[in-house]
Amino acid sequence: MRFKEKKTINIILESLFDTYSKRVPDVKKITSALIEKKIISNQSEIVNDHIAFRTMGVKFLGIQSLEKIFIYHGYVKKDFYSFEAKKLNAFWYSHSDENMPRIFISELKVKELGENSKAIISKYTNQVTEDPVDKLDLNNPNEVIDFLSKPLWSLPSLNDYNKLLNETEYGSWVIYNRYYLNHYTISVHELIDQYNTLEKFNAFIVKIGIKLNDSGGLIKESKDGLLLQSSSVANKVKANFIEGSSLISGSYVEFAERKVFPQYRNITKIKPIHRRDGFEASNADKIFESTYKKQVEKNS
Repeated sequence: MRFKEKKTINIILESLFDTYSKRVPDVKKITSALIEKKIISNQSEIVNDHIAFRTMGVKFLGIQSLEKIFIYHGYVKKDFYSFEAKKLNAFWYSHSDENMPRIFISELKVKELGENSKAIISKYTNQVTEDPVDKLDLNNPNEVIDFLSKPLWSLPSLNDYNKLLNETEYGSWVIYNRYYLNHYTISVHELIDQYNTLEKFNAFIVKIGIKLNDSGGLIKESKDGLLLQSSSVANKVKANFIEGSSLISGSYVEFAERKVFPQYRNITKIKPIHRRDGFEASNADKIFESTYKKQVEKNS
């Protein structure tokens, strides 16, 4: 993710991506293979459809806090999504500059969890006594980057992590990974013809040894058939807990194909406005599982 104009938000997003790509070996593996096949010449040629963050839906944190960073820098809040079974809410955000990736922010509905899970999460999130974003100079990229890179609460115990894992794998991911970038998304429809559908791109991805999340099928399709999504399973990361280190789910890579609306199919020069926008709850529901134990361990 590289931007020609170095606005504050561009610097923030670049830094987030650099940290993320170092933690997720699949990013470099995919980019290197695309360069080797001469599909692209460098990372900056990949069009990033969207990036995603996970949060805890508690006082001073959650969507209402994190979104302030992006709204301040020109993003507009769009559709709401609810994931009842996973106890999650989410919104997505768009920017008037079509070179900017969409933002997808989700949060765990902590109040709906069992008492044990609520107690574990509260032990950590209660350490945050005011909205941390309100204290930031949002015009200072280094300040925002530092905030998004540092722990919001004390180092969790592996015991707490594993207890959360039993009820909410999303919650266990956030308690350790915090605001690490959950994933970035390659817009496959922007690639050259031999790779510009998700079916073709997935075949390429599998061939280079990337394992795909098969929850809901390898390709998750919106009801209108115009938004297709796939994702790798999360790379495992070495995580340091109070008791010592352990391998846990980190982040992953997503792949999206936004099809052209039927009324625009005969247009010679297709622009983003001619393609399906937004998200689909049923697709996102299955993409969340890219970090789930069932996917990560089955494919390890």
